[in-house]
Amino acid sequence: MHPMAALINENLEKIADSNKAKGMQAYMKTTQEFYGVQAGPRRKVFKTVARNFQNITRQEYEQIIFELWNGHYREEMYQALEVAEHYKSYLDIKSWPIYERLVKSAFNWDTLDWIAGKLVSPLILMHRELEQTLVKWSNSDNFWVRRASLLAHLHHKDKTNTQLLAQTILKLSHEQEFFIRKAIGWILRDYSYSNPEWVLAFVEKHHRELSGLSKREALKQINRATKK
Repeated sequence: MHPMAALINENLEKIADSNKAKGMQAYMKTTQEFYGVQAGPRRKVFKTVARNFQNITRQEYEQIIFELWNGHYREEMYQALEVAEHYKSYLDIKSWPIYERLVKSAFNWDTLDWIAGKLVSPLILMHRELEQTLVKWSNSDNFWVRRASLLAHLHHKDKTNTQLLAQTILKLSHEQEFFIRKAIGWILRDYSYSNPEWVLAFVEKHHRELSGLSKREALKQINRATKK
C-alpha cells in the first residue's frame, strides 16, 4: 500500500467510533462497514496527511485513489475522493479514465454525486468531446451511471448544453427509480439559478413525461423567487 493511503487509514483507525459507525451505516442503508469518523474529523485527517505528500506523481495519484476506494470501510472511499479532488494539477483529461472507473464502480449517492459534481462536471465543461461519454452513460444498465449522465451537467450555469441535458432528461424521465427522478429535478433546479425561464418552459412543455418528484424539485428555486 502507498504510504499516504496507509497513513490515512492509520489516522482513521485512531479516531474510529464504533457507536457512530453503526448509525452511519444505518443511515446509508448499506452492509459496508464504517470507521465512524464524521466529515469534519475525516477532512482534518486528510489535510494533516496531505501535508506530508505535497508532490506525488500521476501514477501515485491513481494508485492512492484506488487503494483507498477499494478499502473495507466507507470512509476510505471518501478519502479516495478527497485525494482525487485535492491534487489540482491532475484534474485534467488525462485523469478521465480514473473518474469514469469511479463512476462505474460507485454504488450509492454519497460517492456517485461527489464524483459527478466535483470531478466529472468540470472536465465536461472544459472538454466538450467528453459529452459523447455522457450519452453512453445515459444508456447504461447501471442506474448510478445513468444518474451520473444527468449530474455531470451540475454547475455549468450559462454554459449548460441544454440540448444534451433535455435529451438525457427525456430519455430517462420514464424511469421509476427514485434516484433518477431526484437527479432530474436536481439538475433542473441547479440550472434554474441561471436560466429560470428555460427550466419553467421545459417543465411546462414536458409535464406529462416528468414525474411529480422531478417537477417539484425542478421548480423549488423558481417558486421561492416568485414568493419573494
